[in-house]
Amino acid sequence: MPKPWALAFNRRVIHPLVVTALKWGIAPPTFALLETTGRRTGHKRVVPVANGLQGNTFWLISGRGKSAGYVHNIVANPRVRIKVAPARLRDGVRSTWRSGTARLLPDDNARDRHRRLGRGRPGYRLDGLALKGLAAGGEMLTIRIDLD
Repeated sequence: MPKPWALAFNRRVIHPLVVTALKWGIAPPTFALLETTGRRTGHKRVVPVANGLQGNTFWLISGRGKSAGYVHNIVANPRVRIKVAPARLRDGVRSTWRSGTARLLPDDNARDRHRRLGRGRPGYRLDGLALKGLAAGGEMLTIRIDLD
């Protein structure tokens, strides 16, 4: 289980910085924004995630497993949006919003999937260190988003 101070630091310091950088278009292509609909409020919720774009599929690894807030939102409403730049610089740098339908894949090996997504993406692998810290030995969860 991750330490409470680490979760608070991530939520209150890291996330706002990354979200702002992504909204301004100055964040590296390592990151993307996930927009879900709040399960209780119905309001749009935005959280930074690692860029797992592969063609028309976006792969997402939840370091906190099913306990992550965005996972609860996906269970309640699987329609999501992703603001994403191409995963590799050679494919361009412009971020665009793309809609899709998310599915939880609890039987997928999330650690292996994360390793495969990180091949040829040094920024993704670096972000993986933070992911492992959040997972802290707990269950990671793979989420597949089929983009429209």
